[in-house]
Parts: sequence; C-alpha cells; structure tokens
Amino acid sequence: MNTPPSTIAIVGLGYVGLPLLLAYARAGHRVIGFDIDPAKTAQLSAGRSYIKHISSDQVAVALAGGKLEATTDFSRIADADAVILCVPTPLDRHFEPDLSYVRDTLDAVVPHLQSGTTLSLESTTYPGTTEEEVVPRVTARGLLPGESVFVVYSPEREDPGNPIFSATNIPKVVGGLTPACLQAGVALYQAAFDTVVPVSSCKVAELSKLLENIYRSVNIGLVNELKIVADAMDIDIWEVIRAAATKPFGFTAFYPGPGLGGHCIPIDPFYLTWKAREFGVTTRFIELAGQVNRAMPEYVVHRTMMALNTLGKALKGSRILLLGLAYKADVDDMRESPTFELLDRFAALGADVAYYDPHVPEIGPTREHAKWQGVRSVPWSEALIRQQDAVVIATHHHAYDLNQLAAWANLIIDTRNAMAGLQGAATVVKA
Repeated sequence: MNTPPSTIAIVGLGYVGLPLLLAYARAGHRVIGFDIDPAKTAQLSAGRSYIKHISSDQVAVALAGGKLEATTDFSRIADADAVILCVPTPLDRHFEPDLSYVRDTLDAVVPHLQSGTTLSLESTTYPGTTEEEVVPRVTARGLLPGESVFVVYSPEREDPGNPIFSATNIPKVVGGLTPACLQAGVALYQAAFDTVVPVSSCKVAELSKLLENIYRSVNIGLVNELKIVADAMDIDIWEVIRAAATKPFGFTAFYPGPGLGGHCIPIDPFYLTWKAREFGVTTRFIELAGQVNRAMPEYVVHRTMMALNTLGKALKGSRILLLGLAYKADVDDMRESPTFELLDRFAALGADVAYYDPHVPEIGPTREHAKWQGVRSVPWSEALIRQQDAVVIATHHHAYDLNQLAAWANLIIDTRNAMAGLQGAATVVKA
C-alpha cells in the first residue's frame, strides 16, 4: 500500500481524536468520526466544537466541504480505508493499566474491518499492547497482518492548547507489525503530517511515548522535591530555576506545581512500571517520581494551613478558593487535574472550598471525583474574593486579573509563581 487512504475513520473524538479528524479533513480526505457519546457526534454533525481551543468554524468548514461525518454506528467502519483508534488508557485504583477502552473499541471495530484496511492504535500504552491486544482480534476474524490488514502503532503527541505545535506539525512516530504494515502506516500519516518518523517495530513506538512522558515526570518530580527543600531553606526555587536555565547546554528547565495533571504524565509512566514487573525489573526512578508528584497536593494543603495559622486562623471552617480546575493554563481539559485532590483534601479537613475557572464553568463527570460533578465555578468578583480566607492558585490561566487579585485577596497561596513581581495588600505564600 503506497498511496494514502481516501476515507479515514477516527475512533474516539476527544482531545486527541477531534484535532486528528480535522487535520485529515483539512488535508482533503474524507473522514468519519466515531464515538460512543451521541452528544459529541450530534454536535459535530451540527458544525459545533465541544472543546474550547478548537473553534466551531473548523468543524463547520469540514462539514460544509463534505469531508466530515460523525456517527455512533460502528458498522460504518466498513467504509474506511484506514482506522485510527484514539481512546483513553487510564489507570485503575491500584495504578495498573486499564485497557478496557482499547479492548471494547477493538471489539466494536474489528468485526467491520475490510481486507486492505490500515488499523492504527494511538492510545498510550505499554510495549507489546499492539501484539497482545490488536493482533489476536484481527487474526480471529481471518485477517492476516501485513497481507490483508496493516497493523501499526503511532503514539499521539497532542498538547491541548499549544499555540505553536498542533496535530500536524509534531513529528509522527510510526511502528509497523511487518515491513508492509510500516509502509502502510507511513502512507497514512504522510497524508496529513509534516514529518513522519518510522521505527523498526510497534514496541519501539510504544516505548518511545512512555519515555517522553517518563522524562517529564521524573524531572518534574525532581524539581517538586527541590521546591520543598528550597522552601525549608527560605530560598525561592523559581529564582534558582531561572538562574540554572541561563546555562546554554546540559540543562532543561522544569517547573514545580501542586501536582501532576493531564492525560499523560500522571498515568503513562505506570504503564511501564506495570509491564516491567513481568520481566522482574523494578522501575525505581519512575515510582519515586510518582510518589513525589502525588504528594504535592498534600504539601500545598499543609502550606495553606501553616499560612492560616500565622494569621490566627484554623483551616477548619476557613473559606478557600481554588483558582483553576483545568490541569494546565488556558484550556478546558480537567483530566487528572491536581485541583480535584485539593478540593478533596480541603473539604475533608473542614474547609468551605470553592473554585473559579473561566474555562471550566461546571465540573463534568470524572472517574474518581464524581461527588464534584455539577459544581459550578464561582464568579470573579471583589466581594467574593475579599470573603475568602485564602486563595490558592492551582492553575495559572492568563484570564485572571492578578492585579485585582493582589488588591482584593487576604492570603494567596501561589503554586505557580503567578504573583511574582506584583504588589498588593494580599499576603503571598509560595507553595
């Protein structure tokens, strides 16, 4: 297969799948989007986006050009020349991989695959998943990888809200089960991506994505631990990082925060940890970094408690406002956000806790924090902020008026160095 497919199916229309769908439509290909959520397919069919940083205009243009369809009917997989799976791979409560979304999706897709189709898995997972989960299902249908179906793995690298790197200008790593599979995978992704990086196997591609996120997790864990040490020594860790970052080689700046969030860094490293145990290997750096990063919300709560004590107040009964529910600045993505941990911990200690986030006006359904579903963001107002005993900056959205915050708040717990250089009546404590 040397030519790109004409009709491409994207399964899973979230923060990864929807940008990919629109990228192929812009490249002139017919795309069919599949999702089990009828609300998503209905909105796309009406020309509307449900993700803040993706405009409805992009959807409307693809729809008007006859390039885009969206459906919950998986029998339409039969119309596709290539199928790309973009479904979640979360952890269970024991920090072990939950491949139920991948398995259920494969079980829905594979019965409708036609001979000659390219099947690509993009969900982040442990090395060997493509061979262990995808291959047995396609062969059970009588399709032979490399001959009648082309099986590839290509890890997603989407960074929601990134103004510089979007779906198509991030180099695309592709591994194939056989040389013919790799050839088909390269043709599939060259149809929309500026750069395609072929590798020798699906396992190499699978591990490459884990390495990317483990690298970030370990370095964030390091700087989070250094933040605690620096705080104890009365040293500003942000100034330390700025100084170190002036070195033009051998150093990459990472920044501390209230914990890890998003669909990748808090989760993906543990896929390798779990798989490594099968080979009798202990991934000590990965596990230690995970422990440090998961402990950061508790550290923020402790710093808040001590700051309130200094002002003669107890945490129990105090009014605490958390700024930012999204896991990163300027997006509406709340997956794995450490703010949920802060909400849980402050509430458990008896605080009257609320949140403000202009990008997340209401908390939707989550796997582990269902009790917060339906809670709405409070309004931004002087009266409300002055009523708070402490305001905790968990996410540094640029929509905040920090000068107003500095003037109105009594106590600010700043986990993002957002208040650096600003003057006001508020007491600012870094955490």
